[in-house]
Amino acid sequence: MNRKNKFKIVVLLLLATISVSFIISKSKSKPTLFLIGDSTVRNGTLGNGGGGLWGWGSFLNERIDTFKISIQNRAMGGTSSHSYTATGLWDKVLKDIKPGDFVIMQFGHNDNGKSAVSGTGDDTIHVINPRSKKEEIVHSFGWNMRKYILETKAKGATPIICSLVPRNRWKDNRVIRDQTHAIWAKTVADEEGVLFIDLNTIIANHYDQLGQDQVMGKYFTEKDAVHTIKEGAVESSILVAEGLRMLKRNPLKKYMLPY
Repeated sequence: MNRKNKFKIVVLLLLATISVSFIISKSKSKPTLFLIGDSTVRNGTLGNGGGGLWGWGSFLNERIDTFKISIQNRAMGGTSSHSYTATGLWDKVLKDIKPGDFVIMQFGHNDNGKSAVSGTGDDTIHVINPRSKKEEIVHSFGWNMRKYILETKAKGATPIICSLVPRNRWKDNRVIRDQTHAIWAKTVADEEGVLFIDLNTIIANHYDQLGQDQVMGKYFTEKDAVHTIKEGAVESSILVAEGLRMLKRNPLKKYMLPY
């Protein structure tokens, strides 16, 4: 065998080794936790606290062992359970989901108005998208959440629903709990048998304990009753982690950092 043929064989063996190593490393890659939702999960284009306001997803990495699981915060400000799909954001997440991954979803703050359908049923409306000028079919909030659940499961991943974080609005010294989207989120989670964190109630209970003045001083600005400053987002991420720990039969627990 001449030197040229020997060189070709060596190159082919090297390429084969690299290919096998790549396949093995890919198959053994650590799982990913995807976060989807609105600006209360990820605020600012890069999730870097636009205008000094932050989403809790920017700090969840401090509660999760990222040596064992990756976190990708794919939430986007201004999105609803409908528009997150209509703008193609969900398709981008869906193509990256692999078996063993997790998806935490939280919507509701932007699921209002004339271009939204209330409830969890199969009702639809036809609307003209103001940007594309094309007609879209809009389903109910619950229908959209069910779509995320079913498509996540179809990829072999675990869906987890969070009810929306509460606004800084009070009545009789108590934070006003959401009586629509938080309830619909739980309804869908119960019907589909998936994990559910009642984040609306968990955070509202925490705010009640602190009192309105302290919550305003620590977590919010006077100009915004929805988005928290950094301290509020950090605290919300802690409460999300506590909610995850309280869930029974939650495969994500093994990736949680100790208190």
